[in-house]
Amino acid sequence: MSGQKRTGPFCTVDDISKQKEYDEYGCVTVTERARTEIKIQDGCNNFCTYCAIPYARGRVRSRKKENILKEVENVVKQGIKEIVLTGIHIASYGKDLEEDYNLIDLLEDLNKIDGIARIRLGSLEPTIITDEFVQRLSKLDKVCNHFHLSLQSGCDETLKRMNRKYTTEEFKQVTECLRKYFKDVNLTTDIIVGFPGETEEEFNKTYKFLEDIAFYKMHVFKYSKRDGTVASKMPNQVDGNIAEERSKRLIELSEKNMKMFNEKYIGKEVEVLFEEKQDNFWIGHTRNYMVAKTKADEDLENVIKTVKIEEIQAEELIGKIK
Repeated sequence: MSGQKRTGPFCTVDDISKQKEYDEYGCVTVTERARTEIKIQDGCNNFCTYCAIPYARGRVRSRKKENILKEVENVVKQGIKEIVLTGIHIASYGKDLEEDYNLIDLLEDLNKIDGIARIRLGSLEPTIITDEFVQRLSKLDKVCNHFHLSLQSGCDETLKRMNRKYTTEEFKQVTECLRKYFKDVNLTTDIIVGFPGETEEEFNKTYKFLEDIAFYKMHVFKYSKRDGTVASKMPNQVDGNIAEERSKRLIELSEKNMKMFNEKYIGKEVEVLFEEKQDNFWIGHTRNYMVAKTKADEDLENVIKTVKIEEIQAEELIGKIK
């Protein structure tokens, strides 16, 4: 998307309240006056076969809730309207804390803070999405109706080799649950193509599964070896040209899905948090993470306005302020 920018990776756990990770969605410029990232944990316990993070970053380490709440209260004083909760594996937040306090408990406390208009979640492991979790989540009026679910493959055999903790059927139930409780929800995901042993048949299963789920956007990555990981030593490494062709097919599907979803918004009114001005347009995001822009003479940075969408241009919604 236009305006793409990534800030630096995490540093050490000692810097946990100061560091900002790149945007998991790979979409936006983080504008300090409108949005800021709140890192709530570091590390991961999952040991997916392609990933070196548990070895490099260690096990899950959660920030104390008091520190997070205090940081968000300070953010409010700066006039920032949207926070994005980030971390290596935010679904694991609280697992290492002595008290019984996890991600949904934190979200309920954050939702009570005056001055924050939007709470956005970073990448979520699908295993956290239960009916109870989503019921509680749907009652929080500040939580955005956009969820980035880490899928990686739409084939059960590939998921097993990746050491992912769910099946495609379980993942499908997750998407159905979110769509049941959240109106106009947008779902995005990450996909790895060319994972060791991925046959044409397995890739076709992934493609058909992704067609069925119909994500708003898919971030497609070609598998690359990471030294010291289980996957780097697996047989049947996939040729790079084959991975490239599979990547192109999924990117085309993603672009088709986005166009289809965007066209449905022509004539609709959406709430936009404006972040920056480019050329003659003010650009921002809807609650469900669609890019929207409008022409206006007034300064709209860090301002929320209702916009009626009149047309679609590439990946962006274009409209007029109501």
